[in-house]
Amino acid sequence: MKHGETLIRVRYAETDQMGVVYYANYLAWLEVGRTEYFRELGMPYSEVEKNDILLPVTKAFCQYKSPARYDDEVRVVTSIASLQEVRILFKYELFRRQTNELLAIGETEHAFVNRQGRPVVLKKYNPFLWKRLQEASGEHAE
Repeated sequence: MKHGETLIRVRYAETDQMGVVYYANYLAWLEVGRTEYFRELGMPYSEVEKNDILLPVTKAFCQYKSPARYDDEVRVVTSIASLQEVRILFKYELFRRQTNELLAIGETEHAFVNRQGRPVVLKKYNPFLWKRLQEASGEHAE
């Protein structure tokens, strides 16, 4: 199964009064990981959108294991956990690069929709993207 890796350096503005990263910032980092994952697959998300495919989040989950702090480098590891014709589930692991300590795990589920917000069966709507995602997820293309 293919995974993508992205490095993010914690900015001071991302920390709270306790000096740790504010919890909601982890969700933004999941988005960075997912966006870079698409780029690493050779199909930047902007190109996916040009093909009239959007991926709204339908579920998000993050479990915090250890706090990230200002100036840490966070390694976001992104992979596809599940691929269905109308939705995709990404999983994430976030590590402190300096020590490889696990900071958080997360998941986001997304629907495949067109610009009108209508669900689309990706396999039929865009066979090329469907095949690329199947290959990336480790599933066999039909």
